[in-house]
Amino acid sequence: MMTLIVIVSVLYYRKTTDIIHTKISDMAEKNISQTVGLFDLLLEGYDSVTKSLNSNYELLRLLEEREKVTDPVLSVINERSITNILGAVYYSRDDIVGIHIITSSGKLYNYEKRYAGVFDLNYKKTDWYAQLQASTGEMVWLGLYNGSVINSLQEERVFVFGRALYDLTTYKKIGIMFIETNPKPILSALSNVTISPNSQVYIVDRQDRVIASTGSEDAAMPSFNGLPRPAQKEVVVDDGTDQLIVSAKAALADWTVFGMTPKADIGSELKDTRQYLLVVIAVLIGLSVAIASLVSRTIASPLKLLIREMKQVELGNFKGGVNVKSFDEINSLVASFNRMVHRMDELIEGITLASISEKNAELQALQSQVNPHFLYNTLDMIYWMLDERENDRLGRVILSLSHMFRYSSDWQEASRTTLRQELDQMRHYMTIIESRLEGRVTTEIQVEDRWLDAVMPKMTLQPIIENAVKSGLEPLGRPGKLRVYTEVDAGELRIVVEDDGVGMDEQTLAFLQHSLLGGRIVRTEGEGPASASDTTEGWREAAAGAAGAHGPSAVGGGIQPAAQRRKGIGLPNVHRRIAIMYGDQYGLRIDSKRGEGTTVIVVMPR
Repeated sequence: MMTLIVIVSVLYYRKTTDIIHTKISDMAEKNISQTVGLFDLLLEGYDSVTKSLNSNYELLRLLEEREKVTDPVLSVINERSITNILGAVYYSRDDIVGIHIITSSGKLYNYEKRYAGVFDLNYKKTDWYAQLQASTGEMVWLGLYNGSVINSLQEERVFVFGRALYDLTTYKKIGIMFIETNPKPILSALSNVTISPNSQVYIVDRQDRVIASTGSEDAAMPSFNGLPRPAQKEVVVDDGTDQLIVSAKAALADWTVFGMTPKADIGSELKDTRQYLLVVIAVLIGLSVAIASLVSRTIASPLKLLIREMKQVELGNFKGGVNVKSFDEINSLVASFNRMVHRMDELIEGITLASISEKNAELQALQSQVNPHFLYNTLDMIYWMLDERENDRLGRVILSLSHMFRYSSDWQEASRTTLRQELDQMRHYMTIIESRLEGRVTTEIQVEDRWLDAVMPKMTLQPIIENAVKSGLEPLGRPGKLRVYTEVDAGELRIVVEDDGVGMDEQTLAFLQHSLLGGRIVRTEGEGPASASDTTEGWREAAAGAAGAHGPSAVGGGIQPAAQRRKGIGLPNVHRRIAIMYGDQYGLRIDSKRGEGTTVIVVMPR
């Protein structure tokens, strides 16, 4: 029913639109015909004014005599007589702004509304002067100007036309004459062509030069190239573009009048019809909906409830149910759906509990891999320090070692800690390392105070620092620097651990990055199944074998076999604990260049 209503309404609307467009086109055609007729009458009046001056024997005689008179008194009398003749013509019409005559010898006579006697000395270089000089007695319609063409002080808009002056006896050219008139009659006539507020009317000559228009001075002029140019007493209507264009030609001047109206404005005339049609459609649609609802309530409503509940199941909500009273077939379908959803909820709950238990077990397994690898080196160092009786240094080292064991043995609160506590742990570790390496490693920490309470997995920084020291800084033959700082980008908090050690080659770096991204577990030859921490040792072995990028793990100065080393919390271990806590998009990012150092970035949410 609604489809039929829409189809009928569209057809009715199209028919109404066609009728209105036809009437508007007819109206525009009549308007432009009347406007062209007004132009012809107006131009005939202007033409008669110029002819009256050109045929004024007394004026022509005075102009020629003044060229020859040498008596100053007689010259002044002749000039006044010429001015009186021009004044008589000036006051014969209300729309004349100024009358100007320029003789062939360059003398200027004028009669104008104000600023008489002021003229532009460079008039001979202007386009309008060239047109009048090139004419042979016919009327020259110069068009609309924003001010007087000869008097720069006259800034009012004027319509200018003129012709050459000839001696009627000898047919000798005496000079040129041009008249400036008020453009309001022409603009008023142009306004008759407009059929909407956005309509624009232009008078264009044969060279597509705009003589006058209803548009503003700053408005861009359209291109008239290719537009239809009608013959005399012909009106052309073109609606093939986004505008309705009507054009007609003036009889006395080689002008074409173009009226351009956007079709969007024409559509506004259909507003009342469209509103009435929309009201009728809305009423009919309302009745159709009411009837359809009444007929389909006993079948459609239960099915809608069932579909809505199925969408909830798609979104993961298995707690709902559907209760309807309808035909037996629909009731049976709903009951089967409810049983299926209940069973799925039980299965998902069991799987969820199993997954949580598995993750808890995995987390506990990962957390249990605390690496006291540095303990042996520390104990060995304490032995030699006791031997050398360096009691002050020994006290600091033992105190730092005490804090580290106390921190690493406390795994309460799901192994969560803050960045502040991790940095304290790092400082204790670096106290031991700096004492052992005797000034070969310096540490710089630049962490903003606002991030010190950021929550993170325990033992996150210590494995990274340990790898940086042992694999990057210890093998250096010069003092090294370890820098820790924070930065924020795109909603991420990044803790950057940067060293200027020996770095890694591309093969070792790719190996380590792949183990982080893919979660691969690496196994060295001769060992059993590898744990997550083995990746770190595998990186060290690969770096040592490929490029010598790390130092030995020494106990008493000797190199220990890989099988004898205690495994620590490796970088993949740290990466996975961060991912478990915050999500897979967070974790570690590693970059390194051989001979320049290594950068490890801990990425967490802000």
